[in-house]
Amino acid sequence: MVFRNLVSATVTGLFLSAAVGAAPAGAQQPKSLVSDSIFIQKASSVGLLQVKLAQLAQKKGSSPAVVEFGKRMGAEYSKANEELKAAAKQAAFPAPVMLRQDQQIFDRFNGLGRSSFDKAYMGEMVKQHSEEVQLFRRESSGGRVQSLKQLATRMLPDLEQRLSLATQTAGSVGADVTASSSPASEGSASY
Repeated sequence: MVFRNLVSATVTGLFLSAAVGAAPAGAQQPKSLVSDSIFIQKASSVGLLQVKLAQLAQKKGSSPAVVEFGKRMGAEYSKANEELKAAAKQAAFPAPVMLRQDQQIFDRFNGLGRSSFDKAYMGEMVKQHSEEVQLFRRESSGGRVQSLKQLATRMLPDLEQRLSLATQTAGSVGADVTASSSPASEGSASY
C-alpha cells in the first residue's frame, strides 16, 4: 500500500513538473506574437481613422479632387476595416479600437476650417498611407500569425495604390508632400 501511494505521488509529481516546465515556453509564445498584435492594433486604428477623416473630407473639402478622394477612402477603408476586424477575431486579438494618437489626429482635422483643410488633409494622407504601406510590408515579410501575414500581403497592393492616389491628389491641391513621401521618411515611419 505504501508502495502504491509512493508510485501515485511520483506520477503526480512528474505530471506537475511537466506542466510547470511547459509554462515558461507557453509564456514565451505570446511574446513572439507582439509584432502581430501591434500590427493589427495599428492597422485597425488607422483604418478607423481613415473612415472618420474621409467623412470630414467630404464635408470640409473645397476641392472636388479632395472630396472624391474622401469618398473613395471612406468606401475602401470601410471594407478593409471589416477584414481587419475579422482577422483580429480569428487570431484571438482584441476588437479594433482607435488609438489615442489617431484620435488626436482626427481632433486636429475636425478643428480645421474649410479654407485650410485640403492641403493639410492631403499632406496627412500621404504621410499616413506611406506609414501604412511600411506597416503592412513588415507584417507581410515578418509576421508570425499566418492569417495576419496573408492578409497584409493581400492588402498591400491596394495600400500602395492608395499612396499613389494620395500623392497625386496632394499634388493637385498644392500640398507639400516632399518630406512625407521621401524614401528616408518611409523607413522611419512610427508604425
